[in-house]
Amino acid sequence: MVTTPEHSQEPTWLVIIRLLRWHKPGGRLILMIPALWAVFLAGNGKPPLPLVAVIVLGTLATSGAGCIVNDLWDIDIDPHVERTRDRPLASRALSIKVGIVVAIVAMACAAILALYLNRLSFWLCVASVPVILLYPGAKRVFPVPQLVLSIAWGFGVLISWSAVTQNLSDATWLLWGATVFWTLGFDTLYAMSDRADDLRVGVNSSALFFGNYAPTAIGIFFAGTVCFLSWLGFLIHLHLAFWISLAFASVAWFWQYLRLTQKDLPHPAYGQMFTQNVWIGFIVLAGMILGSL
Repeated sequence: MVTTPEHSQEPTWLVIIRLLRWHKPGGRLILMIPALWAVFLAGNGKPPLPLVAVIVLGTLATSGAGCIVNDLWDIDIDPHVERTRDRPLASRALSIKVGIVVAIVAMACAAILALYLNRLSFWLCVASVPVILLYPGAKRVFPVPQLVLSIAWGFGVLISWSAVTQNLSDATWLLWGATVFWTLGFDTLYAMSDRADDLRVGVNSSALFFGNYAPTAIGIFFAGTVCFLSWLGFLIHLHLAFWISLAFASVAWFWQYLRLTQKDLPHPAYGQMFTQNVWIGFIVLAGMILGSL
């Protein structure tokens, strides 16, 4: 059993769930969405179900491992940040050794799942590992670390698309571009809630880099997402359902941009808008599936 002030007598397995962040499905689902976009578009709305299952499980394992790597990098920073001080490694509910072991197990599970994929997809999985491992360090040396995260997110598109088609096409790269812009948008939005803490502990973020222009940057990122998805829709001749879902997403993203321009926005609003992006992503996914059939 693990005892902390906030989680008295919490079973160890629940602490490990928190370490993997599986108790907060939003962050796991938002990583899964671009991979699902890719597999369903590449499969014309009807990809093999075993492959979909492998991608879902693979993203859960990979994102869990990535969260642990991030916490290991930030073990001396997280205790000083309000949003992260209760994380298992930061609060010392789990030891560094346990964190490393769980990360290795999660990566091993992801590697086993990757063996199900074709050669191109497998090697794209391998290529994604350095990006995942180095992203947490990027915020110490790179002014826009969310760009590194966006590239890591984009590997989900490349891996999933090639798992169906065994190649990468122009459509793949358009979806990759949409994913990079979308990730820059929602993660800069999320980072806005941490600006004071990030500034105090001395780490970089896109929210700090863009400063007062962060809402404008987010609006541009979401507009770029719409442009790339529209280009993709025309290229692969998606039907009406896709365009309806994209219109809904466009309105939702514009509404979020308008909210971000308001003065004295309540602090919880940033997390709420991040969660809204999960639902927006799934609505676009539904449009992609129906628009492909």
